[in-house]
Amino acid sequence: MIRGAGSRGFTLVEVVVALAVLSLIMLATVTGLRTLGNTQATVDRQVDRVSEVRAVSSFLRDSFSAAVTGSGGGGLTLGGGLAERTVFEITEQGGLIWKAVVLFGESYGGNYLVKLGKSKGQLVLQWREPDRGSPLLGWNKAPERTLVSGVDSFEVAYRRAPDGPWFTDWDDAGPPGWVRLRLKVDGRYWPDLVMVVAR
Repeated sequence: MIRGAGSRGFTLVEVVVALAVLSLIMLATVTGLRTLGNTQATVDRQVDRVSEVRAVSSFLRDSFSAAVTGSGGGGLTLGGGLAERTVFEITEQGGLIWKAVVLFGESYGGNYLVKLGKSKGQLVLQWREPDRGSPLLGWNKAPERTLVSGVDSFEVAYRRAPDGPWFTDWDDAGPPGWVRLRLKVDGRYWPDLVMVVAR
């Protein structure tokens, strides 16, 4: 039986062209999905980074606003027998030590010495109860918590007047009015954290 011209099948060339077009469509689809996945991962990293910046900034701002800088306690005290005294130091390693009212949960807290500094590529917070010794000593066994990982650099500066210059060398003249923390994490600088110290 002879088929008519209208019922003939696809030629080999037509099949190859159709497969090539289908392959290009599949390649474009896979590439688009991969790009979408990479974009989502990048967006997630940026959101996590912004959340980390906000959480650390909020904690440090609260801690500085609760700094104990006068002769009064300014809040809860532990032990009752320790004389209240101002503690605010910039360490030789570029860290920062201050006394603040820190609350752990709803029912436990008090005045603690708090130390913030870079250690092994991390921004580490330590705390301990104040004593009559030097605030620069006694941190070896203090509890600690990592606030930020992947820290390339950490710089502390302070100023005493609203429009005054920023200093990095500590002058031992008591608590400053403002403290600036500058962090470089994973090759990128965070926005400067400028905090008012409680007066």
